[in-house]
Parts: sequence; structure tokens; C-alpha cells
Amino acid sequence: MGLLDGKVAIVTGAGRGIGREEALSLAAQGAKVVVNDMGGDWQGAGADQAPAAQVAAEIRELGGEASPNFDNVATASGAEHLVKQALDTYGDVDILVNNAGILRDSMIFSSEPGEWSSVIDVHILGHYLPTRALTAHWREQSKAGITKHRAIVNTTSESGLFGNVGQSNYSAAKLGIVSLTLAVAKETAKYGVTVNAIAPRARTRLTTTTFEGSNRAGEFKDIVEGFDAMDPSNIAPFVTFLGTDAASEITGQTFIVYGGIVAHVKLPQVGDLIVKDGKWSVEELVAEQAGLFKEIGSNSYEGPRGYARLPKQGS
Repeated sequence: MGLLDGKVAIVTGAGRGIGREEALSLAAQGAKVVVNDMGGDWQGAGADQAPAAQVAAEIRELGGEASPNFDNVATASGAEHLVKQALDTYGDVDILVNNAGILRDSMIFSSEPGEWSSVIDVHILGHYLPTRALTAHWREQSKAGITKHRAIVNTTSESGLFGNVGQSNYSAAKLGIVSLTLAVAKETAKYGVTVNAIAPRARTRLTTTTFEGSNRAGEFKDIVEGFDAMDPSNIAPFVTFLGTDAASEITGQTFIVYGGIVAHVKLPQVGDLIVKDGKWSVEELVAEQAGLFKEIGSNSYEGPRGYARLPKQGS
């Protein structure tokens, strides 16, 4: 008996990397899975049906139920067709895992507006449009008296939470996904929907491209022996957990998931503050600035290149 027996999941961007591992993990717990991937490269160019078809076939070979989908979920028609296919094939959907994303890295002063905005469009629309299509169905179900736990898991990034050099578009998009998560969690709570976000740290086409040639590139290399903290399969169990009924009261939250670590991100959170009875003057603010920034310094949670300082695996 799996923890997701009888449930149906849609996983976007599931042809490779983290999405592939999530689809396999959900299926291993008994979920029927629609494996979505249009098969583009890490910059969003091209299309290839093979990755999604292969993952669906792998699930079936392992005894599960799965069907591939090749729609572009960053378009309204693609997202709506994806949801329709899932409903037509399996009769319902309980879980949506949003992974759609691309990279077009550049420093802000040398960025091209079209390429910059394309990253925003794919990430935000690729999360918004499937969510829009599916929550409309869930709302109608709830109005008809069909109530149960439904789950959405969005994919943000530490680049969004902490910023990253050369990724102003990606960082903006990924923090936008956190805000989307917070808003949709509030909008859909009365329908039994939980909405959470994960910031995965793992070896994918996007991360290896991002850190190629940097002093952090070694983190993302394959580990021949021992525990590989960057294996994308490490992310899947927590995403699967969020889809179970055991997580039915967890919503509006963001988590960094890395190796054997799950870190709950308390965002947004007010830190230091200064208070006076009346309007501040510029001179008073200059004098009191130390009181406003006591938490910034060596104990700050922000690490090198904007990535969170997390314990090393095995330490």
C-alpha cells in the first residue's frame, strides 16, 4: 500500500532531472502520473517528446500507471490541455508539481529585454497557467460537495530567495513564485488545497550551467562513492510527502531541500526595527541605522554567492 494510492499527479518538466525523480517517487507511492515535458533545452529552445515518453514508460515498467504529455505549459492552451488530458485519462487530479523553467543568464547592464523577460514568462506563466486550470476544476468540485486534500508544489530557487550574480531575471522569477505560492495558498485554502514551494539544490542542466567554471562547480559534479548530496533524487521524497494527506495542514510555506536536509524558510519575516513617535528625519535615521541592521553581518543566513549556509553533508 502506497501513501498516494488512488491519487493522480501532474508533474511538469518531468522528462529529466528533478521533475523525473519526482514523477518516479510519486508513482512509487501509488499515484497515477501525467508526465509533462515539451523537451526543450535549458534555454527553452526546441522540442523533443522522448524524455516525457521515456519516464512514463519507465513508470509503467515498474508497475505504475503513467501517461506522457508534451504541451507547453507556459501557454494557456497547453496548460488547459494538460489538465484535460489528466482528467480524461484518470478522472481526477490530486497533486500538481510545477517545474517549468529556463535560463538566459546575463549581467543586468548587458541583458537583452526580450531574453530577460522570456525567463520571467516561462517561470511565472509555467506555474500560473497549470495552477489556474487545475484550481478552477478543484473549485467546481468543492462547490459540488467533493472535498479532499489537494496539493500544489511549486519550484523556486535559492537564487530567488537570496539573489545571484548574472541572474536578475531568474532571481526575480523565482521570488515571484514564492509570492505566487503565498497568494494561491490563501485563495484556495477553503477548497482543501495546500500550496507550498521548494528551493531544490541538486545537479540539473540548469545548475551545472549556472556554476560551470565557477569556484562552486565542484559541488555539482557526480560523486562516485558515498552519499551524493547533489543527486536530484534527493529532492523527490519531500515533494512526495507534501502530496500526502499527512501534509494536509502545511500550506503557504517554502523549504530549501538539499541532500539529506530540509530547511524551513521563514519568509517573509520582519527582522530589526526602530521606532519613534512621529516622522523620522534623515539625520535621525543616520544616527539610528545601527539599530536597524543588527542582524546583518557574520551571523547572517546568506552565504557565498547568495546561497544559504547549510551544514555540509556528513558534518
